Amino acid sequence: MALGMLDRTPPPFFRQGPSALTRLMFFSALALFLMVADTRFKLTQPLRAVMATVLHPVERVLRAPVDAWQSGAQYLQGLESAQEAEAKARQLLSAQAARSTRVEQLMQENLRLRSLLDLRPALKVRSQAAEILYDAPDPYSRKVIIDRGTRHGVAVASPVINEAGVLGQVTRVYPYSAEVTLLTDKEAAIPVLNNRTQARSAAFGNPGGAGLELRFMANNADVQVGDELATSGVDGIYPAGVPVAKVVSVDRRTDSGFARIALAPLAQPDSVRHVLVLEPVGTQMPPKPAAEPPSAPASARKGGRK
Repeated sequence: MALGMLDRTPPPFFRQGPSALTRLMFFSALALFLMVADTRFKLTQPLRAVMATVLHPVERVLRAPVDAWQSGAQYLQGLESAQEAEAKARQLLSAQAARSTRVEQLMQENLRLRSLLDLRPALKVRSQAAEILYDAPDPYSRKVIIDRGTRHGVAVASPVINEAGVLGQVTRVYPYSAEVTLLTDKEAAIPVLNNRTQARSAAFGNPGGAGLELRFMANNADVQVGDELATSGVDGIYPAGVPVAKVVSVDRRTDSGFARIALAPLAQPDSVRHVLVLEPVGTQMPPKPAAEPPSAPASARKGGRK
């Protein structure tokens, strides 16, 4: 064999090149440079867009079995939830039907008893739906604006309620809107009746705006935590029996003759969107008798007769 045909290249073991540390530093610097350049100049954004467009059909095809499995599981879960909801709805409908029948019977019995006792018929409160537009601009009060006014028949002192209970009372009316003072306002007050003891009292808005309080109740008054209060109906504004608040704490202080009773309103105004505006009960009541003039003293009558 000729000497020119011999492979004179060194074996791989003896080949010399950049060291591992040098290559690490080079590629690290290159990667850092590319990241900075991509972040600042968006160099790879077109490449990413092209790759995403090309790979999108492939991703959809590969994800099809996963989507089919998830859709099937969601369908089965939804079907089971729908069946459970239907069963609960049927039970609730049956209970509501029975309750409606009992309410109708009680209403007929009430009418018969009232006619037997020659009492005037119960008041029928007219109402209309309204929507809360926004809070009043006064940051020191608890008031909201509704989208009903004098053009819709809303009057001052009209009660405002929702499905949970009393929200407040209309205190100012405009042609197409009205201002409602909430029960939690510091200047609000409402006569209430304890459903457990049937004792009447008055609930006032808390100055802090966080709830209500029952004022002027003696330390030994029969009030317990959990008692529910409703409107008493003696003020000529609110109809009787509408839920108002629930007793959350009773502080029987020894340094005062009155207890400090905190209430939580049953109707939360912060989560209410639609309300009902009622007609004040006083508009359906007979007018109050005129006050009689004070009678003259006996000595004046005797002098007049002389």
